[in-house]
Amino acid sequence: MPIEIYVTRLCFWATLGFSSLAFATPVPLNNTQHSYQQNVVYAVNLGGSQYTATDGIIYQADTLKTKSQSGQSTAIKGSQDSALYRSYRLGNMSFDVALPPAIYDITFKFAEPTNTPVGQRVFDVIAQQQVVIPNLDVRLARDGKALSSLDRTVTDIEVTDGILTVELKGHVGLPVLHAIIIRQKQVPNTQWKLVWQDEFEQAGAPNPEKWNFDIWPAGKVNNEDQAYTNRLKNARVEHGKLILEAHKEKYSNANYTSARLNSAHKGDLLYGRADIRAKLASGQGSWSALWMLPTNPFKYATRCKPDADWQGSETCDAWPNSGEIDIMEHVGYDMNRIHSTVHNLDYYWIKWEQRKASIEGKNVAEDFHVYSIEWTPSYITILFDNVPYFFYVNEGNGWQSWPFDHPFHIVMNLAIGGDWGKAGGPIDDAIFPARMEIDYVRLFKPAASVE
Repeated sequence: MPIEIYVTRLCFWATLGFSSLAFATPVPLNNTQHSYQQNVVYAVNLGGSQYTATDGIIYQADTLKTKSQSGQSTAIKGSQDSALYRSYRLGNMSFDVALPPAIYDITFKFAEPTNTPVGQRVFDVIAQQQVVIPNLDVRLARDGKALSSLDRTVTDIEVTDGILTVELKGHVGLPVLHAIIIRQKQVPNTQWKLVWQDEFEQAGAPNPEKWNFDIWPAGKVNNEDQAYTNRLKNARVEHGKLILEAHKEKYSNANYTSARLNSAHKGDLLYGRADIRAKLASGQGSWSALWMLPTNPFKYATRCKPDADWQGSETCDAWPNSGEIDIMEHVGYDMNRIHSTVHNLDYYWIKWEQRKASIEGKNVAEDFHVYSIEWTPSYITILFDNVPYFFYVNEGNGWQSWPFDHPFHIVMNLAIGGDWGKAGGPIDDAIFPARMEIDYVRLFKPAASVE
């Protein structure tokens, strides 16, 4: 049964020459089944009416009594809730939400609603007088595309005096905001039963009963600059951690080496949860990834030869047809941001309809964090240290949008350069050796399903 949570006070100022105060109407918010819904204490559709999202969260209508600009845009891409992003508030703004003293996580929902060029709308997002998203250019963050949604989550915002203050301040142009979700910090879900794991306790080569190596030349996928090897220099277990280490060296017609491991046929999962505790690589040119691929990549392929070398192929459509789930991607030129994406035939980069989100990570190259997925026949949720920040629902339209109905396996790799790794500039050779460390990989099933 949904729990009614009430916001008792909301005030909003827009620094466009006006000032006013409004009180929010209490709206029931879902706090039920899945982790993306849980602990939501407030959600509002800025500039718009009440909206029930595909994830079940109810956004209350914007009843703010302010003369700040509100607007409507045409259809927004990249989201399963396009209608939510059509309304927005525009301007330097500040609003207060009355909340009990606690720690909160906030998801901000943006889109570039006009054809404003990259660099012409840049602003800071501030919570409790601290900049939590600096120099945000929504269009740049959305691959240079206007009318595409951008979800960005910030964590660990402390409220001590009963008021959460959020501000948007422009550096260039006027800030824009479409919606927000506020969650009280969650207690980890314990309704899971461990079914597979690697704690990396035995030094030396990774356990061959659990891991396979991809041994590839440079450029096989994503124009990456490294060759992948199975050498201990690039992948080894030491001091209870799996080390994936990249080096600058001449090897097999490449200038860099690294490693990529997968658990295909040894650690597969169809629905459940995966937790990977890791410390990521740093420095411009590094591209760390923890993700999932289909163990049968030809499940929904339509033009592949039997046993085709499908990864990086221009003729075999195993990808994106059979799906990909990115639990974590991180590029070293953008150190404080973690990204998650799902890929399928309906929604992938060629169609500019990718379903993805990001979270402001903290000290991801200095500290270990837990990167997680919760996956059911109905939805996928991605979490960072148990904070949910990405939700994708099964639309019921067939495999083209939901190929996630067959076993997938874990992939872990440290790429160098490539299309995304070099998007912020050339590889910085001073970063080598660069390493990603993995403390553990754990796969779970719902406790009831394995009893």
